[in-house]
Amino acid sequence: MSDQTSEDQIEDLPLDKLALDAWHRAQGARMVPFAGYEMPIQYEGIVAEHSWTRESAGLFDVSHMGQLLLSGPDLDAAVEAVLPIDLSTLKPGQQRYSLLLDEEGGVLDDLMVSRLDDGSLYLVVNGATKWDDIGTLREALPDDITLNHLDEQALIALQGPKAAEALARHVPEAAALTFMKFGRFTLAGHPVQIARAGYTGEDGFEISLPAEAATEIADLLCGEPEVKPIGLGARDSLRLEAGLPLYGHDLSPETSPIEAGLLFGINKRRRTEGGFPGAGRIIREINEGTPAKWIGLKIDGRLPAREGAEVFDGTEKVGTVTSGGFSPTLGAPIAMAYVAATYAAPGSALEVEVRGKRLAATVSPTPFVPHRYYRGS
Repeated sequence: MSDQTSEDQIEDLPLDKLALDAWHRAQGARMVPFAGYEMPIQYEGIVAEHSWTRESAGLFDVSHMGQLLLSGPDLDAAVEAVLPIDLSTLKPGQQRYSLLLDEEGGVLDDLMVSRLDDGSLYLVVNGATKWDDIGTLREALPDDITLNHLDEQALIALQGPKAAEALARHVPEAAALTFMKFGRFTLAGHPVQIARAGYTGEDGFEISLPAEAATEIADLLCGEPEVKPIGLGARDSLRLEAGLPLYGHDLSPETSPIEAGLLFGINKRRRTEGGFPGAGRIIREINEGTPAKWIGLKIDGRLPAREGAEVFDGTEKVGTVTSGGFSPTLGAPIAMAYVAATYAAPGSALEVEVRGKRLAATVSPTPFVPHRYYRGS
């Protein structure tokens, strides 16, 4: 789950400032407009920050994301009418990936849903879509369901193989969390909610904290030798290697979650019962397949294929790249694309047109770099 993080997608909108705006600038960040905010795209350089996160631990500011709290009577039934999630199996302290769909089964957003101890639901939605998401949810949910936008909360992500080691010095209990679990803790004297999750493919944590505490906590975590601040540029290259979709690029109202390989976002009971927007199309595609599939591509040479590059089999156009770039870990260009299902088998030989040249490409399983989520010893 995420929203647009490519420097190529800079927006021209009135900009808000993050709680950590001054802190980013003091760290030497290069700031760019993104999702209505000025955000750091890099500090030392994208490749250096990417490699540091893979080897140690990086701190990402993702406070542009929307944090929502849902509560009220018959909450589960109300939310299940909007999301294809099975809330009967979501226990307190658990987090799950889900999707906001339109009536045709197109993806309006992808998001995280967590169950709090009091039964309420905490959602994290993409920054570029959060206002539309809030409007959609308010319209779709009954009037007696309360939706609070937690705009007084910041959100940071500590990611990398040494993230747990660094965080445990300040919140020892957080080290006991496993992937997609969360809890409420105290960090530097402030109440925080910590989930063991993230968008890099590495082990790590997402920390919701009071905005007024963001600078103190960012200084505290970056004071650990394992931790450096990391910008949006490396966040994008890391998620690309991890084979994770980017909303607005790999996901949109024109794509269905089944085409995108996100069947896991439609919980098992809902695949037969339906009862959510777009269920007719989704269930049909589960049973009959889709004409197109989202696939990974490894590309020969050094030239990366970017979003919009066309994919060919001989003279026939068979698909379009949705995300692409150079993989610092693999030392080669990689991409993700929608192609006709006939051409989606791993190992299939295709070509991608980049700058007027046809580059040989091979359909590759994703993730390109194995995930290292912590699921327990």
